[in-house]
Amino acid sequence: MIPEKNINESNNPEKEKVGTFDFFNFEHFLSRIIKNWYWFLILGFLGYVTAYIYNKYYAQRVYASSTTVSISNNSSSYFTPNQSINFIWGNSSNQEGLFLKKLLTSRSHNEYLAQKLDLFVNYSTKGRLKSTYVDKDDSPVFLVIDKNHPQVVNQEITLIPKSSGKYEVVLPEEFSVNHLYDYNAEEFRRTLNFKRVPNKIIGINEWYETPFLKFKLVKNNQPLEIDLQNIVINLRTIDQTVNEIKSTLSIEFDEELSTMMIISKKGYNLNSTVNFLNRSVEELIEKRKRDKSIVEKNTVEFIKENLDKAKIKLDSSSARLNTIKVQEKLTDEKGDVSGILQNINTLEQKRAEILTKVNALNAVRNSVGKNLDNIINLNAAGVEDGTFNASVAELKTLYAKRAELSTIYTPQSEPIKEINRLINEARGNSYKHLNRYYGVYDAELATLNNQITKYEMELGSLPYKQQKFVDAQRGFTVNETTYSTLLEKLSEAELRLKTNTSDITVIDKAKNLGQAPISPNIAFIRNILLLGFLLIPLLILLISELLDNKVRVIKEIVNATKIPLLGVIGKNNHENNLSVLEKPKSSVSEAFRGVRANLRFLYNEDGKSKVLLVTSSVGGEGKTYVSINIASVLGLSGKKTILLGMDLRKPKIFGDFKVDNKIGISNYLTGEVKMEQIINKTRIPDLDVITSGPIPPNPSELLMSERNHQFIEELKKIYDFVIIDSPPVGLVADSFELMKYSDANVYVVRHEYTEKYMLKMVTEKYHNNEIKHLGLIYNDFEMDKGYGYGYGYGYGYGYGYGYGYFDEDANYEEPTLIKFRNKLKKILKIK
Repeated sequence: MIPEKNINESNNPEKEKVGTFDFFNFEHFLSRIIKNWYWFLILGFLGYVTAYIYNKYYAQRVYASSTTVSISNNSSSYFTPNQSINFIWGNSSNQEGLFLKKLLTSRSHNEYLAQKLDLFVNYSTKGRLKSTYVDKDDSPVFLVIDKNHPQVVNQEITLIPKSSGKYEVVLPEEFSVNHLYDYNAEEFRRTLNFKRVPNKIIGINEWYETPFLKFKLVKNNQPLEIDLQNIVINLRTIDQTVNEIKSTLSIEFDEELSTMMIISKKGYNLNSTVNFLNRSVEELIEKRKRDKSIVEKNTVEFIKENLDKAKIKLDSSSARLNTIKVQEKLTDEKGDVSGILQNINTLEQKRAEILTKVNALNAVRNSVGKNLDNIINLNAAGVEDGTFNASVAELKTLYAKRAELSTIYTPQSEPIKEINRLINEARGNSYKHLNRYYGVYDAELATLNNQITKYEMELGSLPYKQQKFVDAQRGFTVNETTYSTLLEKLSEAELRLKTNTSDITVIDKAKNLGQAPISPNIAFIRNILLLGFLLIPLLILLISELLDNKVRVIKEIVNATKIPLLGVIGKNNHENNLSVLEKPKSSVSEAFRGVRANLRFLYNEDGKSKVLLVTSSVGGEGKTYVSINIASVLGLSGKKTILLGMDLRKPKIFGDFKVDNKIGISNYLTGEVKMEQIINKTRIPDLDVITSGPIPPNPSELLMSERNHQFIEELKKIYDFVIIDSPPVGLVADSFELMKYSDANVYVVRHEYTEKYMLKMVTEKYHNNEIKHLGLIYNDFEMDKGYGYGYGYGYGYGYGYGYGYFDEDANYEEPTLIKFRNKLKKILKIK
């Protein structure tokens, strides 16, 4: 930017906020990202490699398979509830499907499967980097434990194949156990502390026995698809196995057909999930058929027993009716009461049917309270309730569990008390379901009895003999109806027993179709790792940007300080500070010439001698370097110039001009020498130098003295320009005192060195008119190759594309991107 005269006078510090830098400069942050692109490339590559290694060698695949079954609606039992008819409202629901879902996820069913199918034995094989789970059928041998022998669990048992079909049993090196698991009681038992035993080679069907293990190996006769170098077996508790099954099993119903149930299983091995589902459904079908057969046999026996009793009552009522007919010489003619009798008979038949159902309901209730082995089908009571059947199934499981625990614990032990509590709770739930039907039947009986009573009152006017005949005929009708109802129920129960089939039909068996793993999501993990690695340099750059308080952007300084920018000086690659004198064709020298041109805007061009003061915030920002080179360009332009080293605390300029610093300004200000004695000539005819001299004990007092003022005034009479290299204003206040004698002040800011907060003081003083005629020089600026260092005025950076204008162009090499662009233009013949 080219400053204008008195530009500070046009600013209103009360209306304009100055001295405040942006908290975050996005433009600079973006440039830093582009500049460090290679870190993003390297870490992105590392992220991809990490994702590849994790995916190939460490990620455990999770597979899923499913089977579809249909639930038929033509059977009913406690353990095979069908498409139930809601007794009270008369509409249908999917209770048997819900029961099956509950059963498949129940602890009792999965305990049964774990024990029956030895699901607590887990197989895997170990490679150099990770272990891979395998299905039982993929192993050349099966491990069969002796359940009557306590076993160690959650310890790796490694089988290494040897010759002649034998295997070496290897236990972990760090092996120590003090509790063993009883698979019959499903509990741990504390034992002595057992240590590892030596490796042992065993053959097929040969028992391996230690105090903490007893098993044998059974050969797998199925053809094997993979050759395992080792088989690692891990025994788990029944509780662990059941929890694993329940956590990986899911059951859903088809949205369009609720009797279609989809059972899914997740696991680390696809064949294991397939085999589990198929075996689980097969066992479920067989178990439910057995349970259903027992219930139907009990129902047949119950109906036959009641049928015999009903037969006796029917014969007795029939004999009585015939006797009355003969003795009283009556016929079946009822005269005007025939309609009433027909209504009464109809009501009596309904009541007899309900009483038969209540009798069956009582039998069911008694069985629930005493012995479930004798329970009959609730269908005999005219009820089909899948929820009740589920509660009976749960109760039966609890009875079996109590019988098992009774062999281990005393009746007053906590496990027995707990199982009794659960039994009472389950029994209460069963009674609660039955009481609903009792209430319904009682209400129907009360209604029928009221209706029958009304009709009986109408029959009260009949003669005694006829009333006697009507009563006998009513009794016969009731017994006949009861007998017929029981015969019908018996036929139904015998038919169900003879045609005992499962209510579960497998529609689609679980199969290994090469399904892809459902997890982990490799693409997601790869993207997360890539993003994570890419965030590392991004976060480092972001944090460093937020914590960085150094000036780096020219535009930001100009906007924040509102102080005129005299020029931008590039990085000094010369061996000393005499860049203009010894490298006159360099871009840095040209930049100082631009500063020389811009300086005239800071002072009045009245033809008088001018005093230029150069300062900075702290040492190391290039204040002396700028002073020397401004003085050099002025001297080379024919202006008689003198450079004063007034940084009395840290003398510098004598070394660059190779002059003696034994006497200087400090000696003159103390009256020791005359002015002519301290003026030193340089290689530039029009440039003289006065060094600081020995460091005095009171530099501030000397610089603020009247003798110093007179000294400067004397120099102004001799020289066109007096350049003062003053102390840094951020360290001492001497420069502010010297500014009283200057016509223009130059404040040096060094690229990526000066702290932003250091500019606040000088900015405030400038806008408060405490400092006038102030301009900034941005020193040591360097941009990426291909954009030059800067010269002249404005922002002071050129383009430097190798036209030979500056000395640096001799060593200039185009960046790779520029080369690629130029070659592409040449190929495409773009001008």
